[in-house]
Amino acid sequence: MAQLLPVEILVFLVQVHQFRLSLHYLPTVVAPLRKHPTKESKVGFDALLRTLRVSADEVASYELHKRSIDARKRNDIVLILTYHVILKGGSAAEQKLLNKIQGKPAAKHIKLAEANAFTLPKAKQPAPSENRPVVVGAGCAGLFCALTLAKAGLNPLLIERGDDAARRTAAVEHHNQTGQLDIESNIQFGLGGAGTFSDGKLNTGTKSASHRFILETFVKAGAQKNILWDAKPHVGSDVLPAVVTNIVKMIEDAGGTVAFRTKLTSLERASDGSLSAIQVEKTNPDGSTQTETIKTRTMILATGHSSRDTYVMLKDKGISMERKTFAMGVRIEHLQSQINKSLYGPEATNPVLGAAPYKLSVHLPSGRSAFSFCMCPGGYVVSAASEKDGVVTNGMSLSDRAGKNANSGLLANVYPDDLPGDDVLAGIELQRSCEQAAFKAGGGAYIAPAQLVGDFLNKKASTGPRSVKPTYPRGVTWTSLEDCLPPYILQTLREALPVMDKKLHGFAHPDAVLTGVETRSSSPVRITRDETGQSINTPGVWPVGEGAGYAGGIMSAAADGIRMAELVVEHYNNA
Repeated sequence: MAQLLPVEILVFLVQVHQFRLSLHYLPTVVAPLRKHPTKESKVGFDALLRTLRVSADEVASYELHKRSIDARKRNDIVLILTYHVILKGGSAAEQKLLNKIQGKPAAKHIKLAEANAFTLPKAKQPAPSENRPVVVGAGCAGLFCALTLAKAGLNPLLIERGDDAARRTAAVEHHNQTGQLDIESNIQFGLGGAGTFSDGKLNTGTKSASHRFILETFVKAGAQKNILWDAKPHVGSDVLPAVVTNIVKMIEDAGGTVAFRTKLTSLERASDGSLSAIQVEKTNPDGSTQTETIKTRTMILATGHSSRDTYVMLKDKGISMERKTFAMGVRIEHLQSQINKSLYGPEATNPVLGAAPYKLSVHLPSGRSAFSFCMCPGGYVVSAASEKDGVVTNGMSLSDRAGKNANSGLLANVYPDDLPGDDVLAGIELQRSCEQAAFKAGGGAYIAPAQLVGDFLNKKASTGPRSVKPTYPRGVTWTSLEDCLPPYILQTLREALPVMDKKLHGFAHPDAVLTGVETRSSSPVRITRDETGQSINTPGVWPVGEGAGYAGGIMSAAADGIRMAELVVEHYNNA
């Protein structure tokens, strides 16, 4: 038996690991839940008592730990609830229950819950003024890195080239309405990074002890509490601006400083090749700019995947980088009701289930792969450009996911060998050329080119929508996407769509809408780092997150930011 947690922290903890509530085989439960979804918690608690074979009086406390939906069989959809339970009887009650269930079917559903061993690092002393850690970029990696450093006592400076959430929201709305683009404040740049105006998905395929801390931080900052137990948690682009604003306040309250409209422009090395200072360009409220040198031997580089001018500067300064695999494609839209029906069958309208998400991938005989990315249930396609005369698409959902359409990236990989020459930034040039081609195909003003799936498969230009109406805010031009992406990407998507349709009926529906182009799913460059977390040829530079090529999504980027902060604290403590 696992060792009990200290009595003063937690008297007794039992986990109902996978209690299954079958929507198909428990119609007496489903019917009331369909009409009264708020009764789900009572149904779950009653099931918990039956599984443990205890009375409500024997339970000191309980909390929902995880909620997931198993929709692999649409005629046998299963709601899986995992609870953490504390019994009143303490260790004696624990032993009695474990003895009672030993060898019985219920035993496989009950286990001791593991304690979260994650603790934030602590610095031995504050950082000296001439070596204050500087975090570059206020996306999820930069925010959580700065927060960890601040709580450790190192008083970090966090700089962000874009605006705070309020000004950034106004800039995005202005772009959507007028077509005028602020190249420093848009969907890519500003507080929260590219994730702020997205679905805000917090699920990840990676594992880290910090994940619970990240989720709890989001909740403290104003996110919905259900992200603590939802197997596929999301915040929503209507909530995220306030959340990231509150995280900034947490950083400042812990001793950090945050500066917006402050862009990294250069760096300086000491005689031994290590970082000695950085240069930044600050934009004043009146629009004027000034250059400032900041002395530091510690810069955490969390610039995100769209800071192309930063990559150019790093290349010019000799910072070690390498090509990496990335992906490009389009945004695909369906009616959310059709996705619900395809995945949930007879229970498609059950409010307990909500808007259905999907995740698809196929490996083709050609050796290439295609996959869905950043699927947004009940969401909208957004204009995500950060450079003049280039169209970029992405997706977002509001917290209620109540939009009429579902959208997702439909992407194919671009491998380093697909790129010409040996320029480490060749992937960026390919992205840019596709974005400019999409701008031209859309007719300018950041209007996007769009094509129906049926027409795309038949290599025929589209003339208008059918049952699925595009949601891209700047409007679309019905055309062909043929000139917007490399031939191997187009061919991969054409081969993949019918295969995906076999996995999710209706995915290749001829009325589904393809909006081009999606080019910013990940960075085409990795800023190489060693086992200490630092650049392999410039000590003092700590590449982190998605832009550095070490993460893919909010949770993995935030976890990477925390991990780098731990290494930075260790470095300061050993200095």
